[in-house]
Amino acid sequence: MGLFDDDFYSTKVSRRSKNASEDRSERVKWRSSRRRRGLTTFQISAISSVCSALIAVMLFSLISGSPADRPAVTYVNGGQQVAQFEGDPYERLANAAAKVRPAVVSVLTHKNRPPVEEEDSSTLLPEEFELPEGFDFGEDFDFGEEFGLSEEDALGSGVIFKKLEGKAYIITNNHVVEGADTYEVVTVNGEIKPATLVGTDRVSDIAVLSIDAKGIDEIAEFGDSSKVRLGETVIAIGNPLGLGGTLTSGVVSYTNRVIPMSLNQDGIYDWEATVIQTDAAINEGNSGGALVDLNGRVIGINTMKIADTGVEGLGFAIPVNDITEVVTELMLKGYIARPYLGVYTVDLGNPYAPLSKKERESLKLPKGVTEGVVVLDALGPAKEAGLKLNDVIVKLDGKPINTTLELRKHLYRETKVGSSMTVTFYREGVLQSLKVKLEEKKED
Repeated sequence: MGLFDDDFYSTKVSRRSKNASEDRSERVKWRSSRRRRGLTTFQISAISSVCSALIAVMLFSLISGSPADRPAVTYVNGGQQVAQFEGDPYERLANAAAKVRPAVVSVLTHKNRPPVEEEDSSTLLPEEFELPEGFDFGEDFDFGEEFGLSEEDALGSGVIFKKLEGKAYIITNNHVVEGADTYEVVTVNGEIKPATLVGTDRVSDIAVLSIDAKGIDEIAEFGDSSKVRLGETVIAIGNPLGLGGTLTSGVVSYTNRVIPMSLNQDGIYDWEATVIQTDAAINEGNSGGALVDLNGRVIGINTMKIADTGVEGLGFAIPVNDITEVVTELMLKGYIARPYLGVYTVDLGNPYAPLSKKERESLKLPKGVTEGVVVLDALGPAKEAGLKLNDVIVKLDGKPINTTLELRKHLYRETKVGSSMTVTFYREGVLQSLKVKLEEKKED
């Protein structure tokens, strides 16, 4: 029997009198009729669930605004309109690319080539790029031979970030333009313009070029690289292997990756770069191009990748927040004025080039001194202040200095041109100090 009396009835007829059966039949009909007009517990629960869901959706729409209430976002670039269609998760990628792509250019550098005449320098490339017959990116593929570039020419990318007094200014990498004699820029519509080197800086790996602003309608918008998040979707736009305007996408793999560098390419790390790591494909020619967020804002300048057997998806970009002051000074002076101490050094504890026992004995250092910077030569301010060969620098302004890298970081980040710095060092085993007035040196 059910939990409730009216939840149960039987279709069997008992052996009672006909009248009794008829009476019971009437009661069953009446109760059955009542069941058809009412609702079961399951039906009531289902209706309540649907109503609750509808109310929740209505409340959420009132708070956040429904997708239908949000107007489509449209970017206008080069006369083309790109609208954001609701429901397409990749449309934001397309819009971001459409917004910044006209501001990304290809950079061609040439050595031992005379400058191109201004009136003959502007040409248009074919709208449709056709690969050479039999083209193959195999081991024997020679890009320069196939595309008419000599071994003295190089490819890179750049980002138009400013228009001023009839000139358009482009950020690229120092290593893209280093050692070149002439420069050319290819815009997104295929126009080739001669470029002038405004300034360059090896330490930050940033250079600035300028071109005639005629026909340049778009400049890039910079974002805030300090707000970049791990896992955020990003786009890399540039000129890999000469295929200008190429877009790749990925995520931010690491926000503040520290990469050791050798500024003079001697194999000894003497600087550290703090970069954004991404798995967006970066190839030769992408250097100087834009790393872009989903709002179409440049958050980094692509600078390098790790290329080795079995290594994939390790690309790096210089955060735009780190280059703002550099670019401003390059436009004003053409170089970065950094403090100059005037010492050539070797690390006392360098494991890759350790000092011999005899060399260590000649320094006459106390037994407990195992770290520091040995002066190999003193020039300029250091020589004038009295530093000499085999002096072992252990502190700058009271801060311990163990390596040449630490010395350079303190010099560039903690001091200014014209300021005085206290140098603490060992000479013939005796701890001494002196002050050095720092000068300006244009280039390391």
